[in-house]
Amino acid sequence: MKLWKKFSALFLALVMVLALAIPAGATETEQDLTGHIVILHTNDVHGAIGEYAKVAALKQAYQAAGAYVLLADAGDFIQGDPTVSASQGKTAIELMNLAGYDVAAPGNHEFDYGYPNLKTLAGEADFPILAANVRYDNAAALGDQTTFTTTDGKKIGIFGLDTPETATKAHPDKIKGVSFLAAQEMFDCAQAQVDALKADGCDYIICLGHLGIDAESTGNRSIDLLEKVTGIDVFIDGHSHSTLEEIKEATNGTGKVGDTVLTSTGTKLANVGMVDISPDGTISTSSLATSELTVTPDAKVAARAEEIQKEIDADYGTVFAKTEVALDGEKANVRTGETNLGDLCADAYRDQGDADVAFVNGGGIRVSIPAGDITLGDILQVHPFGNALCVVEATGQQILDALEWGARNVPGENGGFLQVSGLTYEIHTYIESSCTADENGLFTGVDGEYRVKNVKVAGEDLDLTKTYTVASHNYMLKDGGDGFTMFQGCNLLQDEVKLDNQVLIDYITGTLD
Repeated sequence: MKLWKKFSALFLALVMVLALAIPAGATETEQDLTGHIVILHTNDVHGAIGEYAKVAALKQAYQAAGAYVLLADAGDFIQGDPTVSASQGKTAIELMNLAGYDVAAPGNHEFDYGYPNLKTLAGEADFPILAANVRYDNAAALGDQTTFTTTDGKKIGIFGLDTPETATKAHPDKIKGVSFLAAQEMFDCAQAQVDALKADGCDYIICLGHLGIDAESTGNRSIDLLEKVTGIDVFIDGHSHSTLEEIKEATNGTGKVGDTVLTSTGTKLANVGMVDISPDGTISTSSLATSELTVTPDAKVAARAEEIQKEIDADYGTVFAKTEVALDGEKANVRTGETNLGDLCADAYRDQGDADVAFVNGGGIRVSIPAGDITLGDILQVHPFGNALCVVEATGQQILDALEWGARNVPGENGGFLQVSGLTYEIHTYIESSCTADENGLFTGVDGEYRVKNVKVAGEDLDLTKTYTVASHNYMLKDGGDGFTMFQGCNLLQDEVKLDNQVLIDYITGTLD
């Protein structure tokens, strides 16, 4: 087992500790946390590297107060902003090492740059990256569990899980040979991890699970798992970007499912989550807003984050366009309905592919662009995945099936919701979706009435037997990403001619290769 680096907190003044929000269950003086186990946790950081210095300082402050402190992340830390995505996650791992992370679980976006890249990053991390339900060649693709022992002999067991949705949310070509245990198989895997950690003498068992509580993940959510798996003391969640308040709302105000405490802390390091286990075993959770923390940011972490930001600004800070209105790429909007940024992205694909229609999955649009200057970095944040423009010939029936599959969760969110160009359509939400899928969440058909109706291409009714040209990216058209299998085997007219972000840049600037 690796030795994990620890940074000394001796330089911190006691007044810094006094300024912190002391966890529930602290001693009467609210200063001495001896005997407490504090687990600081983050999830879905997505490149918000400017806050890592505060996270590091927070860990050091609680250590100085006498607590045994672990710092954990529940996934999606290497993608989402050029500061981490330009290096394919190397800068994220570097900063997490400096901040003193002790353990992490991968999210689906840890696989965006391929499984071999993630394995390399795991080797460079000073902390284990754990996912017991992710398999490669019938063995754990990463690690599955680890343990920590406090100074007073308490043993903490931690195991990791990643969302099975990674099988369709990651580019299929980049996860060849990797499989993700789902539903009952994942539940059985989790129970086996709990049982093994109990047999190993653990006093507390923690799951770092990138599962989330979104309706679109039903069957594989943390709340689904915790109805089946017993013995987990704390489940630290990610994936759905849920705040602690939203977790409590989803659990009838208790913040628990059965006997397990469930917690999560939003996204982009707006908050740092905290689990406090008091000497008598009482477990409480809280969420600390990073904007309100009074700790002095760790100087070494802050300096390196600033260097990385300057390097990115120099490369991607060039202004190449302006917009008079804000362009809406908010997750809740692009995954449920039409937005102006969704239209822009789809129009770019249709224009650059010279196609009849174009599709862009809502989950492939990651951020909004505010009114004003548009930089290259803005576009890279909108399309960070490196997918490439493709054009296929498809029948009207295949187009209808794609629209139906994308609309199956409306009004709920779905990363495969389609932003479109060159066509219009209606979603009749009073009709229940009758889409069918296989065990991997891949489209297999529609066995009832279509809720998508009145589809028109260039103002004319969609002809189910006619062949149209469809522009999108390799993720959807070639590899079945987000479960879109209906286009596989279509005649490929253009094959990965340019990256998605370049498609959008060229369309905005009026460039056509």
